[in-house]
Amino acid sequence: MSRIRLAPDWKLILRKAWSIRLMLLAGILTGCEAVLPLYQDTIPRGLFAVLSMIAIVGGFIARLLAQKDMGDD
Repeated sequence: MSRIRLAPDWKLILRKAWSIRLMLLAGILTGCEAVLPLYQDTIPRGLFAVLSMIAIVGGFIARLLAQKDMGDD
């Protein structure tokens, strides 16, 4: 059985990676979607779902791209 290990530079990744930022944004938007029924009249239906999907796709793309400010400080 293989063990799951953190990347050696996990703290740097957590602080600077756009993939992490976009996935956090997707989580926030998903939470907003749960509150959406309270504001049904003011926010278009499906808005947060679409924004969450965009943030998740952006996170996947950002995770695959090399990010120049991910070097050591």
